[in-house]
Amino acid sequence: MALSARLELRQGQQLVMTPQLQQAIRLLQLSNLELSAFVEQEVERNPLLERDENAEAALPTTIDSVVETPTPAGDYAPLDLARADADAAGALDTAADNLYPDTAPGELSADRGQDLGGSNWSNVSGGGGGIGDDDYNLESFVASQTSLKDHLVVQMHIALSQPVDRLIAQNLIDHVDEAGYLTAALDEVAERLGCPVAHVDSILAVLQTLDPPGVMARSLAECLALQLKERNRFDPQIATLLANLDLLAAHNLTALKRAVGVDMDELSDMIAELKDLNPKPGLAFGSVQVQAVVPDVLVRLASDGSWFVELNNDTLPRVLVNRSYYTRVTKVARTAHDKDYLVDCLQSANWLAKSLDQRARTILRVAEEIVRQQDGFFAHGVQHLRPLNLKTVADAIKMHESTVSRVTSNKYIATPRGIFELKYFFTSSIASSGDGEAHSSEAVRHRIKQLIDVETAQGVLSDDKLVERLKGEGIDIARRTVAKYREALRIPSSVQRRREKRMSDHMERVG
Repeated sequence: MALSARLELRQGQQLVMTPQLQQAIRLLQLSNLELSAFVEQEVERNPLLERDENAEAALPTTIDSVVETPTPAGDYAPLDLARADADAAGALDTAADNLYPDTAPGELSADRGQDLGGSNWSNVSGGGGGIGDDDYNLESFVASQTSLKDHLVVQMHIALSQPVDRLIAQNLIDHVDEAGYLTAALDEVAERLGCPVAHVDSILAVLQTLDPPGVMARSLAECLALQLKERNRFDPQIATLLANLDLLAAHNLTALKRAVGVDMDELSDMIAELKDLNPKPGLAFGSVQVQAVVPDVLVRLASDGSWFVELNNDTLPRVLVNRSYYTRVTKVARTAHDKDYLVDCLQSANWLAKSLDQRARTILRVAEEIVRQQDGFFAHGVQHLRPLNLKTVADAIKMHESTVSRVTSNKYIATPRGIFELKYFFTSSIASSGDGEAHSSEAVRHRIKQLIDVETAQGVLSDDKLVERLKGEGIDIARRTVAKYREALRIPSSVQRRREKRMSDHMERVG
């Protein structure tokens, strides 16, 4: 076979991503903190760019819209963006200081660990997205410190696997002060998230098993009790002593001995054991400046029952292109290199202003559709989450799934029920047993837990009974799925639950 050279012409299509397009995509997935840092870097690099801190109303990115999703009238918690920290210690500090008269505020013994405090959990990091390699400093990672909330969040993700449970846990951790005490009332948290108080209490019980021992307590007595339980030293006598800490703080040992029912030597040993505990376990992580998550989108209830969605202008960097300066310097530019440089700066500045505007509009469109899809959650609580995926939102707003995925990365939305990451609202689905809509898997898990929480010793529900109950409510679910969800919620089998309830009833009758 002879070899010969020939010339062929072929027509084809391919996607060519320019550097500007690549950077625009990175810009879309940056968090507001990373975006602010990137814009600041561009302003320093480009002489035609300026930060605009005044022309807030004139910017096209300060847009808002109303999502027409009528909801039943009811009471809604006010939208609190400040989320200021409350002072958790209160009157408990008096008793703690009396127990530790020789310890200055903020000081602990060396064996309890010191100086671990540092960055806050809310400093969410994402991809590089245009930040220069010069900003990467290995020493900053070596020198970085872990705060108490960082420490708790890492453990929480290991202890809890369900998004609903993690949402409640994160809300509780958000209300822990530097000493390690919980400052929020459980009924307030339950009301804000729209879930039973018993569910919040069960999540708190898990969090109180985390390190350091005694963390997440609501009082000094509970803090010390948690540490004693961790040491397996909690008994009825010590419980009575903890219930009478006011007598110990007043040094009324005679009345305290009478209340506990022990002699003075044994009481002295018990007090010595209490002094070996840590009344403020959170202080081992040092004092850090808390920086709350700043939401990118704000949602509030409108007067007509619909949801009002708007961008948070405080998270939108504002830049101006100084065209008058460009006109002046181009007149004095003499070399071709200088002119090319100025043209590049103008194109880059125009691109950045346009990209910031497009990014803001895209975030708003995605957030608006999420609010429309999940209006049941905002109105009624976590058990009304609907199944939702990226494709549903992308199809509704005529965008690609990858764009929606980038928009929801490291973006937060402030609602009457708290601040959530946009990705939280995407859940899998469980089919309906009838012609109704599918049910969110998180809502089904929540319903299973609700049914089990109200069980009695004579009415413990087996997995088969749970399937019957759920199908009666229009949820088509298999028994193995119920068992899988129950095990994921760390709920024991019906046999074990029945045994535990009977034992508990027996102990109450004996007591």
